Amino acid sequence: MFRIYHKRNCDWNDTDIDQILQTLNKYNIKLTFFIVGDWAEKYPDSVKKIYEAGHEIGTHSNTHPHVNNLTYEQNIEEIKQGSEKIKAITNQEVSLYRTPYGEYNNTVIKAANDLKYYTIQWSLDTLDYTGLNR
Repeated sequence: MFRIYHKRNCDWNDTDIDQILQTLNKYNIKLTFFIVGDWAEKYPDSVKKIYEAGHEIGTHSNTHPHVNNLTYEQNIEEIKQGSEKIKAITNQEVSLYRTPYGEYNNTVIKAANDLKYYTIQWSLDTLDYTGLNR
């Protein structure tokens, strides 16, 4: 088995989670899902399914704000609260953080580093969220 580190942000709804997990299982693929704390709170069963299927989970903040507009302290709280909600469901510590909107600046990175989070960024945007059908 191999692990693909593909970003899958969970911040809108959970209507496709079962289908995604079935497809990943069929091809024996593991992903890293970046989950927003509010989403985890709203869809704890989906978070549990993702975790129990053996996928890695990182935080994607607590409320999906524009983090470049936040203070250091607000960034710390966004990361911590999002991670705590995930841990409450999975009983696992979170060590990965992907910033909302791909935004980052020195304050955002310092907050993540000070909390010992490894910050993930993408290098390719598939535009899948736009509804494009290729």
